[in-house]
Amino acid sequence: MKNIIITGTSRGIGFELAKLFADQGHNVLALSRNKQPIAALKHEKIHAFSFDLENGKDLDTVADFVKSQWQQVDILIHNAGLLINKPFSQLTTKDFEKVYQVNVFGVAELTRRILPYLVKGSHVIAISSMGGIQGSLKFPGLAAYSSSKGAVLTLIELLAEEYKETGIAFNALALGAVQTEMLEEAFPGYEAPLTALEMARYIKDFAETGQKFYQGKVLQVSSSTP
Repeated sequence: MKNIIITGTSRGIGFELAKLFADQGHNVLALSRNKQPIAALKHEKIHAFSFDLENGKDLDTVADFVKSQWQQVDILIHNAGLLINKPFSQLTTKDFEKVYQVNVFGVAELTRRILPYLVKGSHVIAISSMGGIQGSLKFPGLAAYSSSKGAVLTLIELLAEEYKETGIAFNALALGAVQTEMLEEAFPGYEAPLTALEMARYIKDFAETGQKFYQGKVLQVSSSTP
């Protein structure tokens, strides 16, 4: 039985991930701004908090929970993401700040808060996007989102190097198209080749075993364009 933190669990991949891990008997801390969908499952293995990555008090609450209830975190999955789809000429500094606050700064701060409870063999995973891969096909309207996803990939590589002596693994998955609400926001009407559940199953397996094979790596998980 493992202790697992997942962000962005109100819908899509994060929601499915929380269910998969909990159904297998693991303890899951499910974090999202809207906790109602996951809380409605009333799963005895899922602890759901209303959580905002931009709120320092919410981060304190998570750290306090881990300290008092678990004392150890085996898997941390940064799945939460914010997408703003606008032509570059209409993007404001506040738009960029909002996207980066969730997709980059929030990942860094939550990792920092949880770091004291990670142990040898723990696995930290950032769910990124093919849009953040240098040299990949880019799409209009996603300047803030895709550039933030590129930034978090570099962050994961740096954390892996800085903490390589601890035995904690840091990896990132750059996902291609998955049929989620966020995909619809980015590419209205596009039909992805994978469902949220299918991708969640892949991520779950990687979270449990990937640290044995990878450290500081960015893996491209995509069978389509976008």
